[in-house]
Amino acid sequence: MTGTAAPTRGAGDAAKVVAVTGASSGIGEATARRLAADGHRLLLGARRTDRLAVLAEEIGAAGGTAVFRRLDVTDAGDVRAFVDAARERYGRLDVLVNNAGVMPLAPLAALRTDEWDRMIDVNVRGVLHGIAAALPAMRAQGGGHIVNIASVGAYEVSPTAAVYCATKFAVRAISEGLRQESAGDLRVTLVSPGVTESELADGIADPAARDAMKAYRAVALPASAIAGAIAYAVAQPPEVDVNEIVVRPAASAQ
Repeated sequence: MTGTAAPTRGAGDAAKVVAVTGASSGIGEATARRLAADGHRLLLGARRTDRLAVLAEEIGAAGGTAVFRRLDVTDAGDVRAFVDAARERYGRLDVLVNNAGVMPLAPLAALRTDEWDRMIDVNVRGVLHGIAAALPAMRAQGGGHIVNIASVGAYEVSPTAAVYCATKFAVRAISEGLRQESAGDLRVTLVSPGVTESELADGIADPAARDAMKAYRAVALPASAIAGAIAYAVAQPPEVDVNEIVVRPAASAQ
């Protein structure tokens, strides 16, 4: 892990220790930058450590605090080590942002079963691995906050997105179940972005789905808009639990 400088503000009780998965680009990167600017101390995780290194360095240059660690959310042991690294570095873990996700859209008839498996492994198992790693630590320290990133696809289904939407429906269900089971000792937030600037669409191999996504993304939100929603939920006082936030472009019907 690589360290950086002290935060510009947020010292004391307001400063939290936050771990972010999928932090090398898109919503994860924007969230890291926003929360660091808010004075929180960060552990960044993703497979692309070259990008994480640059991000941590830039956060440090801006006066924030961030370290990074390579992370594969499909590996339960790796996620446990990620959470342990945050606690070893900072002494605790206050917030886990389960952001890592993939979106290789295609019609079901294309039978891209390897892509189905990948979405289930990253989008669903990755979230469960994060919960399994963070929940015992947070309960032992007397509280914590788990933020799961879903999608508007957690509320509706569209052609080529059946499996992707199924994984996001699952994240929504898991989040609500965790909230109900953890009332009083854990905050749980589900953030569901509409179309947002990211690299998710880069993984779409199906030509028709890729072309449709290009048109859909014409009104995409900047990733900073979603980071702002996450920062809002994190900033609430301990007795306030923001359960669900849906953020769509004003020009989008979906």
